[in-house]
Amino acid sequence: MKGIVAIIEGQKSISSIRYHSRTNFILCKKALNGGRTIDILSRVKRYREEENQLKWEGTFAEYLEIIKQRPEVAQTAHSRVYNMIKSAGVLERDGHKMYQFFGREIFGLESALERLVEEYFHPAARRLDVRKRILLLMGPVSGGKSTIVTLLKRGLEQYSRTDEGAVYAIKGCPMHEDPLHLIPHHLREDFYKEYGVRIEGSLSPLNTMRLEQDYGGRIEDVLVERIFFSEDRRVGIGTFTPSDPKSQDIADLTGSIDFSTIAEFGSESDPRAYRFDGELNKANRGMMEFQEMLKLDEKFLWHLLSLTQEGNFKAGRFALISADELIVAHTNETEYRSFISNKKNEALHSRIIVIPIPYNLKVSEEERIYEKMIRESDMAHVHIAPHALRAAAIFSVLTRLEVPKKAGIDLVKKMRLYDGESVEGYNSVDVEELKKEYPNEGMHGVDPRYVINRISSAIIRKDVPSINALDVLRALKDGLDQHASISDEDREKYMNYIAVARREYDDIAKNEVQKAFVYSYEESAKHLMNNYLDNVEAFCNKNKLRDPLTGEEMNPDEKLMRSIEEQIGVSENAKRAFREEILIRLSAFARKGKRFDYNSHERLREAIQKKLFADLKDVVKITTSSKTPDESQLKKINEVVARLIDEHGYDSTSANELLRYVGSLLNR
Repeated sequence: MKGIVAIIEGQKSISSIRYHSRTNFILCKKALNGGRTIDILSRVKRYREEENQLKWEGTFAEYLEIIKQRPEVAQTAHSRVYNMIKSAGVLERDGHKMYQFFGREIFGLESALERLVEEYFHPAARRLDVRKRILLLMGPVSGGKSTIVTLLKRGLEQYSRTDEGAVYAIKGCPMHEDPLHLIPHHLREDFYKEYGVRIEGSLSPLNTMRLEQDYGGRIEDVLVERIFFSEDRRVGIGTFTPSDPKSQDIADLTGSIDFSTIAEFGSESDPRAYRFDGELNKANRGMMEFQEMLKLDEKFLWHLLSLTQEGNFKAGRFALISADELIVAHTNETEYRSFISNKKNEALHSRIIVIPIPYNLKVSEEERIYEKMIRESDMAHVHIAPHALRAAAIFSVLTRLEVPKKAGIDLVKKMRLYDGESVEGYNSVDVEELKKEYPNEGMHGVDPRYVINRISSAIIRKDVPSINALDVLRALKDGLDQHASISDEDREKYMNYIAVARREYDDIAKNEVQKAFVYSYEESAKHLMNNYLDNVEAFCNKNKLRDPLTGEEMNPDEKLMRSIEEQIGVSENAKRAFREEILIRLSAFARKGKRFDYNSHERLREAIQKKLFADLKDVVKITTSSKTPDESQLKKINEVVARLIDEHGYDSTSANELLRYVGSLLNR
């Protein structure tokens, strides 16, 4: 390869090079093309070298020295998963733990993930009885169950390549058996006192035979190697999917007899005549995923009883085989309800811990889900106008929320509270009360895949490089008629939610244009806010203001203050309380040496924005709706379009569409 590159560096064109093979031609051509192939191959080589450096092989005696220095290498499968999640970082927000391990792929499920880690993985890692349970993730389709399991599998693969997550096994064992199983049972208590490590499980039939025949019973000479989890290579990670019960064999789980070797070894009970290649064998030391577990035939499920409770399973004509693995399954709510209603399943049901994985109920997080799905698709080149995904997210979340029982709060207010927005008269305590009203909220509604499918339809149908919120909402509406699983009652309800999402978008669109139209918007807002604060301070302290031009004393400008406060619904009776709240906030900032600015009070900022827009409303209406704008109007439009593109993320098509739409709204 280096020779090829050296030749190329001395040539001006590819035609002047003589090639000895088609392969060399391709490599040379790629090398001239920016060296991208060489770069990729060098990275592959570097990765291979790094993995080779991580490999380790030694005797059991040498392995014990590693245990003495780093007892964590002897941790259980559950402990390894918990430490892997924790090592990625934990944040505290509003009294809840947020695990960074899931942060880049799972959005809006902080409570469910906290429950998963704290109610299952944490106690299981501490060897509490929870580890003897099957972990069942139960929730609606496209809710994130499979993604969580995939993250755990990919995470384990990477974690086993770190010092903290290193895993060692008896060399040549098809089950990657824990070397500590070599310690006789009667010495394990002494081993715990010396090393501080508990040993569970018995040596497998194959390794028992190998210990006697290959090592003469000398456990100190048994070879040990470091292993790396890999789903593709079936090392420490297993996956089982149900199929036709008539054709699926239990050997898929527990391994099978190798009939070609029976004549050589003389007996079906000889472990050398058995293939320890079932999914339970290969998942040992790591995790075992059961896809749609509750659809499995009963004979498969019963094998899990012994595995979960006792940590072993039956295979062939052998004693029970020990296995240390996290068993995780996922299913939908319908399958789960059917499963628990069957009395035959009571024994297994008692060995399952169910973690509900509902749909996300936060609009801002739902947006992130769509952004991720689009980023991973072939639609990434299409410009999606700002707030188009938010409009879709509003619709989706509304379909998942339950109507509040609490008087005075509607579904839209509930949606905003869940998303962390400020709603007058409500606080975090109210949010917790709302969540307690419906513990299973989020288990029904529109799934993210439906929304992405409809966005795809809008892109293909419109056949333009840009789509906006109206295109998305129209596509969602059209798709409801084609959605076979939606009842007529739900369809009518969902149509209303699309209308609500449209109204919410109308407010967003007007606000966008408002910001773009106000010249030096932040400066204008700052000036208006400072004027308001001066008047509020004078009003609350019963002082007078001094005119900056004439020096004349004057009363606080009640008209100005009310014109701002009315924008956010502050009534005449509530104005004093609102102004005093502002003054208290202002004083608190001053005591801390902080500057109270435009973004220091969310409701005041909203009021200032609406006031500025109200003052400019006629200008906006005339400018955006004029079919033949004059020179000054055209200049203003071009300025606004430029600002929408430069500062708000629109392209020229979506910016002009936004102006036309807002103009039509203002002229209604």
